[in-house]
Amino acid sequence: MRISAGTESDASLLPLAGSAGAALLVLAVLAGLLVRRLRAAQRSAAAEAERVRGRAEQQTSRQRAELARREEQLTEELRRIRAREDELAVRSAELERTRGEAEALVTRRAAVLERAAGLSAEQARAELLREAEASARREAAVTVREIEREATEEGERRARGILAGAIQRLAAVQTAETAVTVFRLPSEDMKGRIIGREGRNIRAFEAVTGVNLIIDDTPASVQLSCFDPVRRETARLTLAQLVEDGRIHPTRIEHLHERSREEVEQCCVRAGEDALLDARVGGMHPELVRTLGSLRYRVSYGQNVLGHLLESAHLAGMMAAELGVDPEQVRRAALLHDIGKALTHEVEGSHAAVGADFARRHGEPPEVVHAIAAHHGEVEPRSVAAVLTQAADACSGGRPGARKESLEVYVRRLARLEEIARAHEGVAEVYAMQAGREVRVMVRPEEVDDLGAQSIAREVARQVAEELTYPGQIRVTVVRESRAIAVAG
Repeated sequence: MRISAGTESDASLLPLAGSAGAALLVLAVLAGLLVRRLRAAQRSAAAEAERVRGRAEQQTSRQRAELARREEQLTEELRRIRAREDELAVRSAELERTRGEAEALVTRRAAVLERAAGLSAEQARAELLREAEASARREAAVTVREIEREATEEGERRARGILAGAIQRLAAVQTAETAVTVFRLPSEDMKGRIIGREGRNIRAFEAVTGVNLIIDDTPASVQLSCFDPVRRETARLTLAQLVEDGRIHPTRIEHLHERSREEVEQCCVRAGEDALLDARVGGMHPELVRTLGSLRYRVSYGQNVLGHLLESAHLAGMMAAELGVDPEQVRRAALLHDIGKALTHEVEGSHAAVGADFARRHGEPPEVVHAIAAHHGEVEPRSVAAVLTQAADACSGGRPGARKESLEVYVRRLARLEEIARAHEGVAEVYAMQAGREVRVMVRPEEVDDLGAQSIAREVARQVAEELTYPGQIRVTVVRESRAIAVAG
């Protein structure tokens, strides 16, 4: 406000003073103004410097107080440390004194013990060493048992992993075996030709093949019923050739049945060769190959035996590869382990022992023979191949859907029916038919007369009733047939 007033006053005097005086007057006013502003800035800077100095002094005071407090803490800590050092020095001196007293006591005690026990220090030392050795042996035995236990657990865990992996990698079918084969006919009127005049053809067919031919109301089909799959397959081929040829009579039935037997034999050889290729096994005796192929028509607990052998061979080979063992010999042993099941109806003994003897007679290596003999535990397994064969057999037979207990019991009952009848004098052939409800016994007419046939029927019926358990009744039919054959030249 002063500056404004002064400026207005000076402006009123401009006309009187002239231009020079006016300029000087303006400069003077501006200079005064600048001086006043400079003084005001100096006062403000001085005040700000005073405030900064105050804050710095306050911060310095706080830092000094903090340093003093820390110094007091360090001093107190140093005092405590020195006190602990003094206390440790006192305790160290006490320990040294106690150690000296203990050493002196041990020396006096050793002398007393030597006088009391009559042992020198060397003898006592030897005794202590023996005790320490015995204690170490006990601890080592405990450690060894613990290691063996851990190794057993680890081995079982790895074995379960190997078995699970091998089973998972193998895709196998489930069992669906029956004792009946359905044969499709080209027309319904073929049933009458199969039956023949007064049933002559069907009786001849059943007598020659040993298979029950069931003709019912099922359109354009008949059923072949027999517990022996080889016999049933031979009958099926015979019936197929009869239907194709059209000439159905007893003589033709016998002729075609012999031809069908030969065809089945050839099929067995081909099946054995295919099994060797599938299992990657070679160099086997031809008789072994044929016998192995015949197992394609046989079942055990409802499981196809040849399929079971191939499955076991694949499982054993995969487990052997996982364990770092040569898989070829293991697959060979697993492929042949049930070969005796094709021979047990001909040779007495378990199929493991019969199969091992059969393989040995046909040039199989001792390791393979031993694995066959030991796969059911009748012989203690002594090789990796034998153990893996046991494992593969158990895995293949024990997996879900592999076997049916009821079918095996049924087959055994039918086989026992035939054995009971075949044990009598003069019996030529025995066939269990009608799902085991009938036993048909063919006797040699030159050895058994009519009264003897009746006696055989009664005796077989009595033995069956005493030895077997079965539902309903079993009919025993003894057939004594005489044939006169002449050839016209």
